[in-house]
Amino acid sequence: MNTTIRSYFPILDQEINGHPLVYLDSAATSQKPIQVIEALEKYYKFNNANVHRGVHTLGNRATDDYEGAREKVRKFINAASTQEVIFTRGTTTSINTIASGYGRQNIVEGDEIVITYMEHHSNIIPWQQLAKEKGAVLKYIDLEPDGTISLDTVRKVVTPKTKIVSVMMVSNVLGTINPVKEIAKIAHGNGAIMVVDGAQGVPHMKVDVQDLDCDFLAFSGHKMCGPTGIGVLYGKKAILENMEPVEFGGEMIDFVGLYESTWKELPWKFEGGTPIIAGAVGLGAAIDFLNEIGLDTIAAHEHQMARYAMDQMSTIDGLTIYGPKDEMKRCGLVTFNLDDVHPHDVATVLDMNGIAVRAGHHCAQPLMKWLEATATARASFYMYNSEEDIDALVKGLRVAKEYFNDVF
Repeated sequence: MNTTIRSYFPILDQEINGHPLVYLDSAATSQKPIQVIEALEKYYKFNNANVHRGVHTLGNRATDDYEGAREKVRKFINAASTQEVIFTRGTTTSINTIASGYGRQNIVEGDEIVITYMEHHSNIIPWQQLAKEKGAVLKYIDLEPDGTISLDTVRKVVTPKTKIVSVMMVSNVLGTINPVKEIAKIAHGNGAIMVVDGAQGVPHMKVDVQDLDCDFLAFSGHKMCGPTGIGVLYGKKAILENMEPVEFGGEMIDFVGLYESTWKELPWKFEGGTPIIAGAVGLGAAIDFLNEIGLDTIAAHEHQMARYAMDQMSTIDGLTIYGPKDEMKRCGLVTFNLDDVHPHDVATVLDMNGIAVRAGHHCAQPLMKWLEATATARASFYMYNSEEDIDALVKGLRVAKEYFNDVF
């Protein structure tokens, strides 16, 4: 990627602790290009109003912006209809909506729900709670030694008793790109639905929900250059039409009587209350930006970054890298540990050198147990990162290693 792309992100043009900022935490949240910032500013300056209900000019403008963003999302993921695109607060809300709205209606005692050891907590806890409530069985797909998923293992775990399979598209710890299309075929072959956590996939590669044939897809705007507080729940129309809403109130109703009420048609029956209008506008601008850069270009750049990072970091004695070694099997992140140095200490030293990485369990404690690690450090890349950023990371890691060797 050339420096022109980096120049679109004003936050990157600063120093942290006397060093140029090297931002390597995009898996937690991406930075925002000026195009998104300006779209939000324009909305609040000129078009701020509530949507759908008003007949005045500002209300019409806001509605056009809001529903226009929905159409951009539809095209971006190739949904068949905007009725299949529901705006939520993010991936967590989307998955909880599936568990509550679909799960409570369709899961009974003895049914199976299948996930993997690599899932984010947002794709574990809703299913734990549903299984407890309904007396269902929560099962896990084990991982291969390199942190990938074997389809043979999937076929053994998923059975005719399985009713829901929920798998992340890309691991936020291992970087593993999972074969969700093939897993969906196995799920459907056993009469189960397929839920895809796309939080780490949608921002980094082309996603076609019709090609994947997933029943649900959840993702967040803030990881794909959009604002925080906005996300998407995609669901097949036939399934959504048979689901009950999980939030009730204004916006989502058709008729309210004293003792009975009816709901609006899709997608609005799932968007109770004043919707996330500005967030949707910002997400629409982010999608325009990503389309301009090109998802294939972004994916190729991240594979290159991952390969370069693994090559350079592997030269550091005592550094362990987790996940697939093949950069084509992983997205643009590298999770690692330095021997005898807690990842929080590593991250602190890096921050003193202007380098932002993530340290901790990454909302994936079952995976940490599988890795036999209490915590790890993670460097994650996006379109605005360069080999120079990775060189700075490697230099910072050597500084951290030398510092703690001297201390201890």
